[in-house]
Amino acid sequence: MKVLLVNPPRSPCNEIWDFAPPLARPFVHRKLVGPPLGLLTLACALRPHHDVRLLELKGEMDLEPQGPEPMARLRSALDEFAPDVVATTAIASETPACLDILRLAKSRCPEVVTVVGGLQPTLRSSDFDDSSVDAVVKGHGAPVLLDLVRAVEAGAPLSSVEGLLTRTEGALRWTRPSTRVVDAADRDFFVPDRSLVDRVKSTYTVGPYGPATYVFSSLGCHHRCSFCSIWPACDGQVSLRRIDSLVEELAGLDDYPVVRFADANSAPDPEYLGRLADAIASSGVRKDFIMDLRADTASAHPRLIERLARCGLKVVICGFESFRNDELKRYRKSAQASAIEAAVGVFHECGILVRGNYVVPPDYLADDFEALAAHASAFPVNLAGYTILTPMPGTPFHDELESRIVDKDLAKYNFFCCVLETVLPREEFLARVGGLWAIRRGDFAV
Repeated sequence: MKVLLVNPPRSPCNEIWDFAPPLARPFVHRKLVGPPLGLLTLACALRPHHDVRLLELKGEMDLEPQGPEPMARLRSALDEFAPDVVATTAIASETPACLDILRLAKSRCPEVVTVVGGLQPTLRSSDFDDSSVDAVVKGHGAPVLLDLVRAVEAGAPLSSVEGLLTRTEGALRWTRPSTRVVDAADRDFFVPDRSLVDRVKSTYTVGPYGPATYVFSSLGCHHRCSFCSIWPACDGQVSLRRIDSLVEELAGLDDYPVVRFADANSAPDPEYLGRLADAIASSGVRKDFIMDLRADTASAHPRLIERLARCGLKVVICGFESFRNDELKRYRKSAQASAIEAAVGVFHECGILVRGNYVVPPDYLADDFEALAAHASAFPVNLAGYTILTPMPGTPFHDELESRIVDKDLAKYNFFCCVLETVLPREEFLARVGGLWAIRRGDFAV
């Protein structure tokens, strides 16, 4: 069977950049750079038995920004490859582009079977109740997609695949309940097939370094931060990789000097992370690592941060969220503001660069922006980023704030657009968020 995996383009919506003053615009993030780890995992599962190709539209557009538009690239791939199955993935802001991909696939190849999976289909499958979508895979999808492709190859109906949403009588309906428990971190783990991104891997740069790739040490998160989509998608559960499996994967990444851990939180279990650091250090693997770590983890476990630095940790992305305890409580963050300052001290003592991210709520007034700017200007991080509090569709937080939502265009649900009503005039609010990005401490951007 011929399977085309498509990584959708990024959402073009970025209201922070649109309204930012000229001085700040160069620093406002406009893209997240890195390989589509989920699709590369699916490719590894499928390739022993099927002809699999990947159209990495983010990487292709970065490699040739003046080249054809994404849908033109997709048309060429469909016409040349004539796939039997087209599968794509979506986060919230990529949902419109994902549907465009599957609609185009159906129009060019009417007999093709179309499938979508990923974070947003897992959270809210109703967003994909479209005539172009034949099947929706929720959760960790490699075993289910394998069964789906086998069914297509055998000429069996999709309804014969357990644990799948399929288009039946004009609506998405569950097939028979799944009896399978997917263990994507261990038993059902597939090493991502990174050979499929060789053409575009030069675009995966982090700051001045690259190429960079992703690995994961854990899936899910125990914490319940209100604005996060990951814990609801994983039912609050966490799965840890086997340390020997992860070190073996790292040892095979000769083409990638920089590795970012694509974990919601790289330290759900500090004891595990310490053992991982020691295993990496003793293995002879030499990489520059980037991790997402919580401030309260660093402040409580400074010796752990030292061990991570010795094994190659160079950059930490830390969700500060706010410098005010009442706002941290609102976001259901267990950390106190004092832990943030302590954590940054620990990171800097270990020679680790810090990217600190703040969340700006829509009820901020001029005084609030001035207080945040004063705090960020005095706070010693290498780079601070500022995003807008956003209730992601399919999460409890979205249900809680639904009456305040003024924009339901999913392309804008990326934390760089404001979908909630603001207290300040909307354009002033966005301009003030954009202006915060001009507060710089260094030149390393991630």
